[in-house]
Amino acid sequence: MYQSFYGLAELPFHITPDPKFLYLSPTHQEALQHLKFGVFEKKGFIVLIGEVGCGKTTLCRHFLNDLEKDGRFDTALILNPSVNETQMLRAILTELGETPQHHEQPDLIGQINRVLLDRIERGREILLIIDEAQNLSFDVLEQIRLLSNLETDKQKLLQILLMGQPELKDILKRPELRQLRQRVLVHYELDQLTRTDLTHYVQHRLTRSGSQGRPYFTKWALRAVFGYSKGIPRIVNNLCDKALLAAFIRESDEVSWWDVRRAIKDLRKLTE
Repeated sequence: MYQSFYGLAELPFHITPDPKFLYLSPTHQEALQHLKFGVFEKKGFIVLIGEVGCGKTTLCRHFLNDLEKDGRFDTALILNPSVNETQMLRAILTELGETPQHHEQPDLIGQINRVLLDRIERGREILLIIDEAQNLSFDVLEQIRLLSNLETDKQKLLQILLMGQPELKDILKRPELRQLRQRVLVHYELDQLTRTDLTHYVQHRLTRSGSQGRPYFTKWALRAVFGYSKGIPRIVNNLCDKALLAAFIRESDEVSWWDVRRAIKDLRKLTE
């Protein structure tokens, strides 16, 4: 509705993880550098933790685009970790473009080992990324640890990135997972946006969507967005989208404090 009114090429505050709209705040820049360091220096196990909606998945998609440009990497991205050990092994093979040839765990591990060795010999690097890793069972986490043992005399065959919510940090602290925890050499926790970051974030998304100065958020509108969202990008997107609609209904280029308050009221109705 408001897209054509404001002359925007696309909606600025959709919540899909489009790397084009990634705003690299200081905490996101630091997280990205940790990912690059962990993968390019072949550290083996990497853990990225952040609250729901803080931008982990978008950052990951951006990172994957960088790896694709590099040209050396094969990646397996697991988005649904609520599986058992066998299903996880089969999913990894499928994500690598291979057809699982077995049904038993030892045979599947053997196939993965052969696939990884073949690709390493051809100069490839292999990265396994598991999103929502806080949902992994203990047995699957242990299976992933065992996969990290696959190696040649010179290097690990597989690098592993676990991304999850803060609960993942508590899970990894469990005594029974100490062997896995000891293998994590790169760890980073994403922070929420600061008030200054949020102002830049909103303007960044408007500019990316084709804004030529309209619409614009007033200072007090942005303060209200920060107060409600606490700097969590997904909530910022939802709130700004509804506030823009409120401004559009008024046929105004200015998104005011009152527009944000109306948007907050609408969002609270959905959560009560």
